[in-house]
Amino acid sequence: MRHLARYLEPAIQRALLGEVRAVIARAPLFTPTMPRTGKPFSVAMTNCGPLGWVSDKTGGYRYQETHPVTGKPWPAMPELVSQIWRQLTDYPAAPEACLINFYAPGARLGLHRDEDELDFAAPVISVSLGAAARFRMGGLKRRDPTESIMLGSGDVVILEGQSRLAYHGVDRILPGHDDLVEEGGRFNLTLRRVNPPDAT
Repeated sequence: MRHLARYLEPAIQRALLGEVRAVIARAPLFTPTMPRTGKPFSVAMTNCGPLGWVSDKTGGYRYQETHPVTGKPWPAMPELVSQIWRQLTDYPAAPEACLINFYAPGARLGLHRDEDELDFAAPVISVSLGAAARFRMGGLKRRDPTESIMLGSGDVVILEGQSRLAYHGVDRILPGHDDLVEEGGRFNLTLRRVNPPDAT
């Protein structure tokens, strides 16, 4: 796991947030639900790119080409997002999904691992915008020891190699550390490759 603190300078953060808001205008934030219980997540989300990650009680965790509420295709991935992928990885194909999570104050995300993709050789790249978050990183088993890392606005986390399937989560949001997001809270962008390069 690589943690690149303050990788994005403030001007780039503001530009990227503008791109995020443009995506949300076309693909509104929605609240996913847990597959087995139907319990709503505490984070709201949307996606951009050819594929988007969704979750609900009937279909479970999955990628699909359309927004689950509007039924429309996801907006194209902004070039600024694609540039971050190219700058930080030599993986031979572009990301197919950019999951956008919005953490309002009080939101959290329990320990999980990104395993709905078909190619684990591709990294997962996560970008933080807005309020600070306490990020928890574990091992390959849910009960492995974990460590807590503070993520600030502009930070990037890369899960690759052995850490690609490590358990991780967000314990809490710490409002007041950054005023980038006017309504408070934090946006997190997660770039993922779903299919092997030769599959598309």
